[in-house]
Amino acid sequence: MRTLLIAAAMTLPLSLAAPLHAAGGATETAPKPTKTSKDCKGVRVWDEAKQRCVRPKKSSLDDDGLYDAVRELAYAGRYTDAQGVLAAMSDQNDDRVLTYKGFTNRKLGKIEVAMVFYQDAIDTNPNNILARSYMAQGMLDQGDRIGAITQLREIRARGGEGTWAEASLRKAIETGVTYNH
Repeated sequence: MRTLLIAAAMTLPLSLAAPLHAAGGATETAPKPTKTSKDCKGVRVWDEAKQRCVRPKKSSLDDDGLYDAVRELAYAGRYTDAQGVLAAMSDQNDDRVLTYKGFTNRKLGKIEVAMVFYQDAIDTNPNNILARSYMAQGMLDQGDRIGAITQLREIRARGGEGTWAEASLRKAIETGVTYNH
């Protein structure tokens, strides 16, 4: 059976169809750096209304604005700061929050914790292709190529073919290199 799975895995088309620049969204564009990542230190976000860096809970940002700040901080490699912003979001069971809790923990070397968050995100929203892609990249980091290929197939089955989540995972399977953002 294992030989059959490996043979099937080797026949997957692994050519890259989309550019791979994104950090965290389902799109191929990186988040634009703002004053949050350029000027704010620690767990702070830029508050346009106050014209200064503030703690996330004290900001005028809604959850979508905080999520954008999380993506930006994660892209900048500021995983602990991104976690602090995640903690300020109102719905801690939102699959976006769970996905980024997984991502930041994986990047901080806490792979087991990350996998729990990814699975929670997928349990909350089985169509969360970003969580599936990041989980699969964690699997690749642990040497579980078959698990990663299984997630790639799930992403495609859920309409994710051609997305950043699918293309980045496909490239990671092909090269063995996962994304640091």
